[in-house]
Amino acid sequence: MIKAAFFDIDGTLLSFKTHQVSEGTVKAFDELHKQGISTFLSTGRPYSLAPQLPLSFEGYITMNGGYCFMGDKVLHNNPIPQDQVDGWLRFAQEHNICTMLFSDKEMFINRVDDPVALAIKEEIKFDFPPCIPIEQMMGMKAYQFIAVMEPEMDALVTELLPHCRLPRWHPHFTDLINRFNSKAVGIESIISQLGIHRQECICFGDGANDIEMLEYCGIGVAMGNANDEVKSHADYVTTSVDEEGIYHALRHFGVVE
Repeated sequence: MIKAAFFDIDGTLLSFKTHQVSEGTVKAFDELHKQGISTFLSTGRPYSLAPQLPLSFEGYITMNGGYCFMGDKVLHNNPIPQDQVDGWLRFAQEHNICTMLFSDKEMFINRVDDPVALAIKEEIKFDFPPCIPIEQMMGMKAYQFIAVMEPEMDALVTELLPHCRLPRWHPHFTDLINRFNSKAVGIESIISQLGIHRQECICFGDGANDIEMLEYCGIGVAMGNANDEVKSHADYVTTSVDEEGIYHALRHFGVVE
């Protein structure tokens, strides 16, 4: 019996085409809540960048599991080691990489003129945070960075920063997080609080940063718009976000009617 459901945002709850939540998803959430099934947001975004959605959530897994909370209670709080933070900032400065730093309450960007970052800004529909020089970011606590760089550089960064990992969910940028954080770690912190088992959970995602939670939950659902690598880690592949994928999967498993 499903007792909790976890949802990624971009490409899962929100369409990249319409930037809206579908009617079927809103209907599915209503049915989940009527059955007493708890719903949670599970995102790579910090809470401050989570869009306003016509949905309600009992808790939040943010920054790929780096900072998780229910109400006023923080359940998981695991920033990037400070030497790795400063190491990444030096690398970004040396290679002229546009990067965003996310702490628990603040976020900053080092460049607002990067053409790729500007295109991503329009694609995902978010506002740039305050722009400050990388020198000012040094020494700041960080739970996550966004690095605007091509996949060919991922291996080099991973070698440079052994306590970090790069769960890439976009061809032109990647998240950079503590290697011990993931959405699965966030889910574990929440279900421990609720006193339920992971087999009683269902989750939905479409990106590489969703793989851990797709494997962790009793039912891991990949959206039809996910790539083949993500789909290979799912228990079920539903239709795309633009084809009511969430609603169809919940009906397939008999969670909603």
